[in-house]
Amino acid sequence: MGHFCFVTLFESYFETAMHSSIVGRAVERGRVSWDVVQIRDFAHDKYRRVDDAPYGGGAGQVMKPEPLVSAIEAAKEKCGGGYVVLMSPQGRVFDQAAALRLSKLNAPIILVCGHYEGIDERVRSFVDEEISIGNFVLTGGELGALVVSDAVCRLWPGVLGNDESSVDESFSDGWLEYPQYTRPSEFRGMHVPEILLNGNHAEIAKWRRCESIRRTEIRRPDLFEKNRESLTQEERVWMGWAQPPKKKKRRKLTETIAESEKSDLNDGEKIPETQNND
Repeated sequence: MGHFCFVTLFESYFETAMHSSIVGRAVERGRVSWDVVQIRDFAHDKYRRVDDAPYGGGAGQVMKPEPLVSAIEAAKEKCGGGYVVLMSPQGRVFDQAAALRLSKLNAPIILVCGHYEGIDERVRSFVDEEISIGNFVLTGGELGALVVSDAVCRLWPGVLGNDESSVDESFSDGWLEYPQYTRPSEFRGMHVPEILLNGNHAEIAKWRRCESIRRTEIRRPDLFEKNRESLTQEERVWMGWAQPPKKKKRRKLTETIAESEKSDLNDGEKIPETQNND
């Protein structure tokens, strides 16, 4: 079972999301568990203030180090340890490889959600990693934390109905997923490709692989350039980017046997003629 702990000012973000859809069912089955630590519980004044004006001046407020670090420490104590991830626009951009890496951690994942103009720089000394979900700014880290938790937990065993579902998806092997179709086979003049209906699983697998490569080339050329060297010679042939290897001509069996017998006769010792002295 995997565990998340969200360190946040806004607990309500997680109440609905963690009880909905696939994640919610995984929580019900005991495959995923989660906690929330409220940062304001560790504020030291009667107003429960967690932010203050930045030193040196400037717009906005900065999250104070005392309550935020205390909340992180409380989360680690609550979880019996944990890997601390700060949601931050300055962090490494999150991708499927990062989701896979986090899913294999043998520790609870503590997701810290910042707010306001940012956090006091000293808080970074208490986190293991910073993650961004893209090159844009949100009002807080809660939405990013939900994105990370969703992407990670669906890679844990038993979360999806079929564990193979997470293997055969976009980005799982560096390529976008192939087109998917379901019933009906014809919709408003648009038909399902015939190859998906013929039951030839080898041909279907080949078609899907080619469509995955082609879709990545068109829609995500950055991914295509990154992964094109990993294409096999066979895949390059399928895509029409390489010539199939020339087949060696097989000689007829009868010709091979005849030549072999002739060679044996030529190489063998000649039998001398006998003279009859009678």
